[in-house]
Amino acid sequence: MRLKHAGVHEKETLKLADVIESVKKHPDYRKVGAMGLFIGVVRGETKKGESVSRLELEAYDDKADEKLEEICQDLQSEKGIVDVQIHHFTGEFELGEDLVYVLVAGGHRENVFPVLQRAVERYKREAPIFKKEYVKGKNGKVESYWVSERKSRKRAKIQE
Repeated sequence: MRLKHAGVHEKETLKLADVIESVKKHPDYRKVGAMGLFIGVVRGETKKGESVSRLELEAYDDKADEKLEEICQDLQSEKGIVDVQIHHFTGEFELGEDLVYVLVAGGHRENVFPVLQRAVERYKREAPIFKKEYVKGKNGKVESYWVSERKSRKRAKIQE
């Protein structure tokens, strides 16, 4: 059975090797000369340099699956692209753990790299996947917040 192009998966229910193998089973795999892969992992600090101790990810599963599949279908229609897959994980994650696999297979690297970047940018912007960061403050206390809430609070402060 071939793996779906995209979806939200509970942590550790899908292996990277399974994603790669599913591309190799694609009916047009003979046209593939390059595969590009993005693996998103838990980073140990925020963009502001705060120390992250762990993450929690949740998704509106049905809508996220639908949106990820839509992104894959859109990008797969581009010239030279054979397959696009986006597999995002949910659950609790420690530093360095895999969060997402984005794979693009195409005829040539010139086809693959730009589509890979667009796939990453689109899933981050469009998919209803929510991240909660557990950040250690300067006082040593760990605080947690949903990333979208923190951005909303910043915007509210700016508008005051």
